[in-house]
Amino acid sequence: MSDPAATTPPFRLHPAAAWALVGAQFVFLLLLGFLPWGALWSRGVGTIVLGLALVALGVGIALAAGAGLGRTLTPSPIPKADGQLVTSGVFALVRHPIYSGLLVLGLGLVVIGASVLHLIAWVALLSVLMAKSRFEERMLADQYPDYAAYAARVGRLVPKVGRIRT
Repeated sequence: MSDPAATTPPFRLHPAAAWALVGAQFVFLLLLGFLPWGALWSRGVGTIVLGLALVALGVGIALAAGAGLGRTLTPSPIPKADGQLVTSGVFALVRHPIYSGLLVLGLGLVVIGASVLHLIAWVALLSVLMAKSRFEERMLADQYPDYAAYAARVGRLVPKVGRIRT
């Protein structure tokens, strides 16, 4: 009798669902940039500087991660068939540093925007990126035998937070 797990086909996210997640991510990022400002807190010079610093940090993290992926980079959560598992650079700190960078960027826009709508859009962005990362990880685990060990030692979006227990 054969092992049923050995015959289970690898998980594949439908391309339309993958691109819907990408689209939702960009919609929430655009909303964060263009929603009307609120008055949840004072938007003085210090607040604007903090917000811009977070935006710059988020962009820097995302760009470093994109450069680290090289030709493996794709906006879709579906990994490239000929890609490589990258575990060095910012990927040694978190498994999804592009998503981390987008969340830090978005947090900067929340600080500047100071509205409930900004907070809601950021939480929605977090939800989309969490879903996207979970689907992506299932496919990465199927594609790369070393992924489980990597996920056990490296956090999902924040260093040491969200490691997958094997």
